[in-house]
Amino acid sequence: MKNKSVNMKKLIVTPFLFCLSLFTFQVQAQESVDVLIHDNGTERKESIELPPSMTYPLDSLLNDWKAKNYIDLGKDCSTSTENPFFSDSVYIDRLSRIPAVMEMPYNEIVRKFIDMYTGRLRNNVSFMLSACNFYMPIFEEALDTYGLPLELRYLPIIESALNPSARSRAGACGLWQFMLATGKMYGLESNSLVDERCDPIKATWAAARYLKDLYAIYQDWNLVIAAYNCGPGTINKAIRRAGGKTDYWEIYNFLPKETRGYVPAFIAANYVMTYYCKHNICPMETNIPDATDTVQVTKNLHFEQLADICSVSMEEIKSLNPQYKKNIIPGESKA
Repeated sequence: MKNKSVNMKKLIVTPFLFCLSLFTFQVQAQESVDVLIHDNGTERKESIELPPSMTYPLDSLLNDWKAKNYIDLGKDCSTSTENPFFSDSVYIDRLSRIPAVMEMPYNEIVRKFIDMYTGRLRNNVSFMLSACNFYMPIFEEALDTYGLPLELRYLPIIESALNPSARSRAGACGLWQFMLATGKMYGLESNSLVDERCDPIKATWAAARYLKDLYAIYQDWNLVIAAYNCGPGTINKAIRRAGGKTDYWEIYNFLPKETRGYVPAFIAANYVMTYYCKHNICPMETNIPDATDTVQVTKNLHFEQLADICSVSMEEIKSLNPQYKKNIIPGESKA
């Protein structure tokens, strides 16, 4: 029989499943940013769509049970409202110093996204730096096991703002924003009771396998993360329309608007997660629970039963187990 696992504080929680599930948030209107595109000696203004994760309001991020209980908002972390100005040459130098195998080029579009993270989103960055304490060990273990660049650990910042319950307008779910069909291809179960795309550990290992497969196709990390966003079919079409060119910036004009901002946002996320101190940003205080564990459930069980037996609130159980859709652990579903 295949057992189901459930995660709970103190008695039955894995430490890293104390990840911030945050909230289920669906963007209704896509925001955009204006950029200046230089193309063959000409200039033109263009609006590119922001990744939905950059539009999540901080108040909603802070309203989750785990955020309220494990991120100490009362402690001053010295995040200033002042964002120092730096020249382009400083950004170029800093990006070149990030220990990465992935290309981290600098241009006006990347600068726009850095300015957003270090400007109006600086408090969101402070929150995500704190949430990283829960997630990064999961991400790094999976990426290292598959021999992938560790800078990919910041991809969920672009995908979901580190929210395992996030759902896009297109129906993508979880930290890594898997579509239903892609998730099933990589072993993530989805039915009326369970959606493993919202399971932080299972989704992370599935994402690592998917990224490895994409690299086997494109042999270029910028194309890999672009394909992760819009799908290999869309990337292949853009390559054909660009006359067979296989450089991200060469096919840029043939990509969907959101994907045009995706790689620059990823580069900016790596920058701000590395150099946040230079911009007077600091992580919110995080208190990680000491005693945690996981149990296997072999019979169907409702969250109310767990809450009663273990004296743990329903809100807490649901927050720690975002993969269960109806507050039921279907332990008997598979033999």
